Amino acid sequence: MTRSTGPGGELVRVTLGRVTLEGDLGVPAGAGGGVLFAHGSGSSRHSSRNQFVARALREAGLATLLLDLLTPEEEAVDVYTAHLRFDIGLLAERLVGATRWLAEQETTARLPVGYFGASTGGGAALVAAAELPEEVGAVVSRGGRPDLAGAALARVKAPTLLIVGGHDFPVIDLNRQALRQLGAQEKELVIVPGATHLFEEPGALEEVARLAADWFTRHLHQAAPAGQKQQGG
Repeated sequence: MTRSTGPGGELVRVTLGRVTLEGDLGVPAGAGGGVLFAHGSGSSRHSSRNQFVARALREAGLATLLLDLLTPEEEAVDVYTAHLRFDIGLLAERLVGATRWLAEQETTARLPVGYFGASTGGGAALVAAAELPEEVGAVVSRGGRPDLAGAALARVKAPTLLIVGGHDFPVIDLNRQALRQLGAQEKELVIVPGATHLFEEPGALEEVARLAADWFTRHLHQAAPAGQKQQGG
């Protein structure tokens, strides 16, 4: 499984059917939950923004898996076609597979799981959460496109936090509409003042990391680990 160790943790290979995806798995001692990242369109697990948030989550005692949802071959094609990055069904299917993979690993099997989605990854995370209502304990979307989840929004049960920059005007409206459609009993939209889509302004990404760490820590600690459910205790 492990190839090497980097700043984001161990480089792992996640085999899902005929494809093998690469990811960075970091598990701090005494982790109280695990967060699977779904990056945005045209990005990768090496996104400096997601890496920043992942470090903050690990410091808060949460395991992180930053996963490339496309293979290197698919990414090479997608550079020219840009069709796979918007294939929300495909991305969500791979998130579901990766969630089940985490449940099979010794270091993460007993950890409740949450999703952190960015841009189009926000839509994919919500579709996957709707497919796994018992396994996914929380969702956070950063500058996300939850509207791309479509009809799946009504089936999402996991507590969901939508974070949008105050100057990301079109995405604010899309998130407000999606918030109304979300089936989760606990859901919230937080607008970070002065931030644009990529949260590049001073302090903006720090605020995203703080909000995400608080949301995941609170809700994943309340969730029963999937491994314990399967074992009946």
